[in-house]
Amino acid sequence: QVQLVESGGGLVQTGGSLRLSCAASSRIFNTNMAWYRQAPGKQRELVARSSVGGSTEYADSVKGRFTISRDNAENTVYLQMNTLKPEDTAVYYCYAQPLFSTGYWGQGTQVTVSS
Repeated sequence: QVQLVESGGGLVQTGGSLRLSCAASSRIFNTNMAWYRQAPGKQRELVARSSVGGSTEYADSVKGRFTISRDNAENTVYLQMNTLKPEDTAVYYCYAQPLFSTGYWGQGTQVTVSS
């Protein structure tokens, strides 16, 4: 079982930046990692994904503003969020999908962008 602990959320003004971290309890070199978010009254949506093979993908709404990265040595994945907008306000969840295994969710971290 993989435990995930997110950190780095908070309150920021429009145009500001935040960096989220997700620390895993086990090695992530063979794990696809992703960030999702869920705003009040909305479904959880994929924000960014980092695959085992090194590729990344982003939701159209965050392309050019958010960057996902991973440090396999530290078993940590990051989400650098720049030029934040009020519509980025949500609870952000880390998700780990080990190869040939079930996925795991973190507890979430709140990001609030004030206008």
